[in-house]
Amino acid sequence: MKTSELVFIGIKGSVIALNRRTGEQVWAQRLGSTDFVNAVMEDERIFATTNGEIYCLDPITGDVLWHNKLKGYGTGLATIATSENIGNGSTATMVENRRRDEESAGAVTATTA
Repeated sequence: MKTSELVFIGIKGSVIALNRRTGEQVWAQRLGSTDFVNAVMEDERIFATTNGEIYCLDPITGDVLWHNKLKGYGTGLATIATSENIGNGSTATMVENRRRDEESAGAVTATTA
């Protein structure tokens, strides 16, 4: 299968590859988190961030090629910028960040009420 025949989804600590034509799942890779996943494909690699860590995956097999814990930077949301995707994919991260901010604001309001 070619990468052009796949679509990649980042969801709840996993990256999933689906057949673009049928929607059938081709593979799934758990990234050791249950958090939001930001995923970008460039140069025949998938770069995915979750829980303050970054992974590089093989797009055909889903195998982890490398992983960096980004030690010392915390576990917040991380965006990915490469030469080919600057600006792409950041909308999902902004939406997730806004959702978390609103959730936190609601929790503060609930505890002070």
